[in-house]
Amino acid sequence: MKLPRRKFLHLAAGAAAFPAMPGIASALDYPTRPARIIVGYAAAGPTDIAGRLVGQWLSQRLGQQFIVENRPGAGSNIGTELVVQAAPDGYTLLLVNTTNAINTTLYDKLNFNFIRDIAPIASLMRTTNGVLVNPSSPAKTIPEFIAYAKANPGKINMASNGIGSAGHIAGELFERMTGVDMVHVPYRGSYLPDLIGGQTQVTFSPIPTSIEQIRAGKLRALAVTSAMRSEALPDIPTVGESVPGYEASGWLGFGAPKNTPTEIIDKLNKEVNAGLADSKIKAHLTDLGGIAFASSPADFGKLIADETEKWGKVIREAGIKAE
Repeated sequence: MKLPRRKFLHLAAGAAAFPAMPGIASALDYPTRPARIIVGYAAAGPTDIAGRLVGQWLSQRLGQQFIVENRPGAGSNIGTELVVQAAPDGYTLLLVNTTNAINTTLYDKLNFNFIRDIAPIASLMRTTNGVLVNPSSPAKTIPEFIAYAKANPGKINMASNGIGSAGHIAGELFERMTGVDMVHVPYRGSYLPDLIGGQTQVTFSPIPTSIEQIRAGKLRALAVTSAMRSEALPDIPTVGESVPGYEASGWLGFGAPKNTPTEIIDKLNKEVNAGLADSKIKAHLTDLGGIAFASSPADFGKLIADETEKWGKVIREAGIKAE
């Protein structure tokens, strides 16, 4: 039987549409198997703990395991590259943070472009650094510390957990905005023992890694670096209260390989944001020294772009290069 041309074209068009349907169905049915959350840091740190906390929530909500896989090394670039090269199917996710924005400028040669190659899914939490000194320090406030540092140029050792770390860059921004001259002392391991022991004089330390020492009185927090006071340390002022315009917040969130279906990204965004509204998860994030921070994929992408530009400028002006 010979079909009329119009009927033939209609059936052909319908047949051509069928190959796309399994892809659509897989996005709508997602997830149908376990997924990985790649964390570019060692286990048991605050970033890892936050990733596991939300991973457990996603497992419960979506009926498949979301398993954290630690891939530390090269300033988290090893884990990032693994996700960049993964299939864009929603089964390999990246726990992204401020370091990813910093690394874009810090490293001259990367095998990926973070903003181009990672699709933002959802923000998770904001964190802050504390400007910490030994309790024996003569400075009890940021203005007193600035005065002390200016009276002792080049004699204040500023500890951090490495060149280009969030703490290092926060300290560089502080120097540029206040005119103080400090000596950066990068550590490969923990720098807090030397600060407690008096070998170094100040650090811009992530609150999640130092909050216990602050609460125990082993370290004095002069200020936090975020725009708002920390819920974990509400009596500690912000740097911006003494240095107008200063802000150096950290953040965490989730990303996926570029070209991951929008349906999958939107489903994950919805579930992550639902978790951030849960009182127990919010309390756990507060215990880590952070604050729950929900957003749309577009808003999270804008944050990443803005932070990449902001820290890129500081890195270029200070001439900072990765080791």
